[in-house]
Amino acid sequence: MGDLSAARRHLCLLGYLPRRLSTTAPATRTGISAAVAKSRLRKEFDPDLAVTILSSVADSTSSTSARYALELTVRRLARSRRFSDVEALLENRMSAATGLTEHYVATVILSYGTAGMLDHALRTFDEVPVLISAPHSLVSFNAFLSACIRAKKPNRVPGLFAELSEKHAITPDVVSYGVLVNALCLTGKTDKAIETLKEMVTVKHLEPTTVIYTTLLDSLYKKGKSDEAEALWKEMVLNGCAPDLTAYNVRVMHRAGQGKPEDVLELIGEIEAAGIKPDTITYTYLLTCHCNAGQFDEAKAVYRGLREKGCRPNATMFKIFLSRLCENGDVDTGLEVFEDSLKLNKVPGFRTMKLLVEGLVKGTKLEEAKAVVDKVKKRFPENLVGGWNEVEKELGLTADEQVWDQPEVF
Repeated sequence: MGDLSAARRHLCLLGYLPRRLSTTAPATRTGISAAVAKSRLRKEFDPDLAVTILSSVADSTSSTSARYALELTVRRLARSRRFSDVEALLENRMSAATGLTEHYVATVILSYGTAGMLDHALRTFDEVPVLISAPHSLVSFNAFLSACIRAKKPNRVPGLFAELSEKHAITPDVVSYGVLVNALCLTGKTDKAIETLKEMVTVKHLEPTTVIYTTLLDSLYKKGKSDEAEALWKEMVLNGCAPDLTAYNVRVMHRAGQGKPEDVLELIGEIEAAGIKPDTITYTYLLTCHCNAGQFDEAKAVYRGLREKGCRPNATMFKIFLSRLCENGDVDTGLEVFEDSLKLNKVPGFRTMKLLVEGLVKGTKLEEAKAVVDKVKKRFPENLVGGWNEVEKELGLTADEQVWDQPEVF
């Protein structure tokens, strides 16, 4: 902890911590609820403003929303590669918290994973007994394993799973094994993951969850092992694990990539017959399948019919549909989709937006192209939007003197 304290003192000397990362200011006067903060943070991409929102939370540690707000703020800082600020923020929040719990420390561990700072996550995990005056439990153990996944280092999970559980006398539960199975699948070791599933059932006497089965199904389908995936699906049902929407969406994804729109529609009918309501992810796969088949009118019908089905587009749908429309030369509908994404604060990334601007210019819609660029620039902070200066010059549009960085890519 000495190095971390030194880092905090250094930031204090710079005047940074009190100004932007302080958590000691009274929250009762200007505090907002964690739920409100979470809602605002989803729409705010400027890391400094994100920190300001987080600092306004009245109850900064106890609720799930508060912990999620902290993770969102860390994500904003990490995307700007401000890793020292991530460290200062997280360590300061723990130092300022009263009655620090293992659940909150687990949030810090996960947040370090989100930022790709796995060494810091491990150090925090090791310090759990000192921080909470209690031994490690499954809460921090599972959080650290999940942090490895978030840090894109799933290869570390199997070794740490065995090492840490033995070192701290922790008996892994079904959540622990779920993370292990996921890590094995992510590293291409699906066969080993299936062996782990069998070990769970026959040796550890744990009942696998639908989540674990879904992870394995996804991996098998992506490896082109459809027959094995279907056999596993039947095993899941026979073992009393009722397929949920996530499991069904894995099958929809496979059908959309390998089959025809009719096949996807048939499976959607099966989902509805099971009493489950398809979601935006389901319809994104259907829309993509229509685009792959050149059925753009049908794809537009899916998109425009979302509201009556109780759904609305997400960032992935906006990105996929907008890029496919532009590739097909339909910039008018593309402009409509862009405006919708703007309203929902889910504007696609630079490459996708560039396709739209180029298409508008090609169709001599210069004013529309300029308006799109201006709206995108205003949507993101300077350090998250870029490349537009060159684009404007290349396409003959009026360019600002400001040089921008790349926008957030969904």
